[in-house]
Amino acid sequence: MDRGHQGLHSRLLTVLGPAITAGDHPPGSVLRTDELEERFGVSRTVVREVIRVLESMHLVESRRRVGVTVRPAAEWNVFDPQVIRWRMAGADRSRQLRSLTTLRSAVEPAAAGLAAGNASPEECAEITGHVIEMVATSRGRQLDAYLVHDIAFHRAVLRASGNEMFARLGDVVGEVLSARTRHRVMFDDPDPAAVTLHVRVAEAIRARDPERAELLTREITEGALRELDVLAPGPGPGDGSGEG
Repeated sequence: MDRGHQGLHSRLLTVLGPAITAGDHPPGSVLRTDELEERFGVSRTVVREVIRVLESMHLVESRRRVGVTVRPAAEWNVFDPQVIRWRMAGADRSRQLRSLTTLRSAVEPAAAGLAAGNASPEECAEITGHVIEMVATSRGRQLDAYLVHDIAFHRAVLRASGNEMFARLGDVVGEVLSARTRHRVMFDDPDPAAVTLHVRVAEAIRARDPERAELLTREITEGALRELDVLAPGPGPGDGSGEG
């Protein structure tokens, strides 16, 4: 794919995807390829490629004699990082953040407990290295630098669990943490207490203490939910409400 073609593909995808996830094209509505070609000034090939990407995310489906139909939100691949990013950029950001943070609360403590039993010496060293960098960037409004190490820490813990399903959630957790920084849903500097908890999680994993690693990680995710109550108040606990 040449750069011009790739640019057109990217432009159309970054318009259609967010429009669908924001509800501009409600479930059941039909996207006509000829209309998309004319509106965006792109070829049929570009439109078809973009539609294939949206189909892989379960946002749309192609029906013979009907066209490209938008699928109900319940059928979307809500774990796809791009879908998460689009939804985070929309008006429903608060509920999306709460939903995903609640998922973290269910998964990450268990993953940390497993990591305490399964992590190799190299994985323990990696986790420790990331948490040292988190401490180093946790002051002076270095949120972008802190984010890099925060994401790497959580990915490393999920991988060290030895559970491939948990490991695959690294992209999901990364998108949640990125969205909090990108959309300013966090304080100017990370909560010092939360940073200290990350250090203690790394210590518990290195000490082969599953119970403590799980307990401390639960404190981190519960703190993230409490932080959302302050910075991104939502409609209430009935909607799946819930720090990196």
